[in-house]
Parts: sequence; C-alpha cells; structure tokens
Amino acid sequence: MDRFFTREQFTRLEELMYPRRAEAGHYLFWEGEPTGKLYYIHSGKVKLRKSTEEGKDFILSILQAGDIVFEPEDGMRTVHSFSAEVMEEAELGVIQWSDLEILLYRHGDLAVRFLNWVGLMHRVTDSKFRDLLLFGKPGALASTLIRLTNTYGAPCADGILITLKLTNTELADFIGTTRESVNRMLNALKDDGTIDIRKGRIVVLNLNALRQICRCPECPRCPKEVCRI
Repeated sequence: MDRFFTREQFTRLEELMYPRRAEAGHYLFWEGEPTGKLYYIHSGKVKLRKSTEEGKDFILSILQAGDIVFEPEDGMRTVHSFSAEVMEEAELGVIQWSDLEILLYRHGDLAVRFLNWVGLMHRVTDSKFRDLLLFGKPGALASTLIRLTNTYGAPCADGILITLKLTNTELADFIGTTRESVNRMLNALKDDGTIDIRKGRIVVLNLNALRQICRCPECPRCPKEVCRI
C-alpha cells in the first residue's frame, strides 16, 4: 500500500496508526464481527478466509508487509464478510475507520489515491473469480501458481521458487476443490515438466505453460499489482 501513495500521503496515514503485535494463529477479526478498523502490515503475513453456508473455507488472499486488511463501512454493511488469521507473527499499524474518514475529508488528493487503491484491490479479487469461473479447477490452480510467483517468487537456476510454503490443502482452499484433486493436478504438472517440488516448496519451471492453461495470452497481460495472490 505504501508504494501506491506519495511519501507525504503515507506519512499522514502513519500518523493515525497505533501499534499492535499479533502472534501466529491469532485472528484479527472473525467473519460476522463488526467492522471499523484497518490493519497495516509492517511485518508478517495474514490469511483472509471466507466460509460458505456449507461450512467450507476458501482462502481469499495471503497478505504481507506493505498490505492493509480492511473492509470499508459503506452505510449498509457493518460486519466483516471474511476472517483474518495471522500466519506469522505480525507487527501491525491499526487505524480507526472514523479517523480515516476525517483525514480523507480534509485531504482530497489522499482521498483520490485511496479510492484508486480500493479499486485496484477489487480488480485483484475480480480477476481471481474470473479465472476460477471461466477456466475450471486446472485454470484456477495455474492462475494461483502464477500469482504466487508474482507475490512470493524468487528466481532460481532453472525457474522461479515460490518461497511461501503452502500445503496442498491450502492450495485447494484457494480454488474451492479437494486436496486429492490438487495432488493429481500438481503431479500432472510435475510429470510434464511445468513445475517441480523441492523440500515442500514449488518451483515453476515453465511459466508459459501455466499461462496457456489459464489462457493468459488471450487477454492483455495483467500488471503484477493485479496478478497477485
């Protein structure tokens, strides 16, 4: 988020923050709890989860340093539509939504940047659902792996190492399928040389092959700010 604002604008936001530390496994809030706060991540990782009426969990995103966790109060919805679980010990800056509203009212340039940033976050969410709905589970998995390389990828000798270690169950929760289905799809990608798995982490060997599965070449290439996990 700080990369999206000027230094002066972000300093104004920082002045509203009060510090908070959260241990791994702690929930910043649960789905259904009242909104009213924003959490800027100084360090650590936070997983956003959504539950269905059938009791199944979806992972919406895994946020890291520089991201912010929030749902704006829009005058109609006053409770969170997802839960926020701390994956790694996190240092946070907490902003009260009421304080932010006053700041945005006073500084029109900051308000415009903030609205642009909110719009970008909606594009990220929309693009994830697009891939899941249009290209099925294989396309959604390929899209998820591409997003992971953009967000947590590190170049290595023969490809891109995804530094974030995820279980197959967590990958399944990203795309709404079973762990067994993810096992089969990962094994197929490994057999054809698209990926490798080393010490529990995925290495993408052929990024273009993943793009073909989720049909990236058929649309304008998304910027990394949108094509992220």
